[in-house]
Amino acid sequence: MNITFQVEQDGGVRQIDVSLQNVVVAGWAGRDLDAIEHHIEELLALGVPRPSAVPLYYRVGENLLTQAPRVQVVGPDTSGEVETFVFTFEGELYVSIASDHTDRKLETHSVALSKQICPKPVARGAWRFADVADYWDELVIRSHIEENGKTVLYQEGTLATLRPPQELIAGYANGAALPEGTGMTCGTVNAIGGIRPAASFSMELFDPRRGRTLSHTYALDILAEVA
Repeated sequence: MNITFQVEQDGGVRQIDVSLQNVVVAGWAGRDLDAIEHHIEELLALGVPRPSAVPLYYRVGENLLTQAPRVQVVGPDTSGEVETFVFTFEGELYVSIASDHTDRKLETHSVALSKQICPKPVARGAWRFADVADYWDELVIRSHIEENGKTVLYQEGTLATLRPPQELIAGYANGAALPEGTGMTCGTVNAIGGIRPAASFSMELFDPRRGRTLSHTYALDILAEVA
């Protein structure tokens, strides 16, 4: 899958065309292990299986990546999650944002399948990781949803609550750098008011030191779930 990013660098913008053949969703990526265990127990009560490892690296098809403003899903039980998205291009690590859109009904049967069945929207903008690495924990991810005709804050938190990408990459690549051609989402923050579907999903990564934002919005077309 070829994805084009507009990279902010040295006061300007340049375009890079990235070929991605592998997409990894780093799940259970929080730093607080007690909080992770509490969340696992909550999901167990809903029928979601316990992960086999923490963090856990789910593989999804590279064909699921999209920068389209509208995506199609089957049934009314899917929802988005804002996550940072890292990839290597010509030997350098970059960061963008993506939504790990997931089928919540299918999640009770298989987390891996619930992720594979949904598109993974990705922003068009990206930053050099080196430009934000020194203050990574200060960056903020947030999302909004459209609910009852209003825009509602759905997620918000600093990256200090999540494992840094270098740690997640090392866990996936056995201590090596993220290979060229691989993109990875790096965990999310809790949904305010609980996980729920919405007609549209807006996500952003905010850099408070430089006053800049990566953002992307997509709407959903819900296809009938027929038997």
